[in-house]
Amino acid sequence: MKVPLEFYVRGDVVLISRELLGKVLCTRISGLVTKAIITETEAYAGVDDKASHAYGGRRTRRTEPMYGRGGTAYIYLCYGIHHLFNVVTNIAGTPHAVLIRAGRPLEGSNVMKKRRKKGHIDKTLLAGPGSLAQALGITTHLTGTSLLGNRIWIEDQRIPLDAEAVIAGPRIGVSYAAEDAKRAYRFRVDIDGPSHITR
Repeated sequence: MKVPLEFYVRGDVVLISRELLGKVLCTRISGLVTKAIITETEAYAGVDDKASHAYGGRRTRRTEPMYGRGGTAYIYLCYGIHHLFNVVTNIAGTPHAVLIRAGRPLEGSNVMKKRRKKGHIDKTLLAGPGSLAQALGITTHLTGTSLLGNRIWIEDQRIPLDAEAVIAGPRIGVSYAAEDAKRAYRFRVDIDGPSHITR
């Protein structure tokens, strides 16, 4: 089942970030469908969060999708190389977003392998936000895309996770954010182990 609008427009970006674990990120690019279980996320709490692109109300052409209604894709280029995919949350005008950092292949793994130019499938296939986006064919030209459509969307396949297996901690690579860098806004889960996924 596709995640509905109501999931995205809630006010608690940290809760949404955690609840995205176990959901399935899906793409249909050039007719090819790929799907990955989300295993790592990071929340960014808008104008009050020094680690956010929208801190202090910054608003640029690049960040404009963050100010849209929840359920929008915000994709930006990092270091001029990596395309990073974020889920915009909250109501329009409140620039909350969740970075999808890692996943586990569920469908279309051979397509992912080809996009990543890898000879075989291993744990590094979707390890890191740049690798994840590349494998699923996500690039900045899709920024602003609705997650309620048929190019990028998220499904709730009712994958049960062990709540005790979810690890919360500080975000990665945001040391410039001073005290905000210490916020426990990063969530991850290892779903390879039998105790972490029961399906």
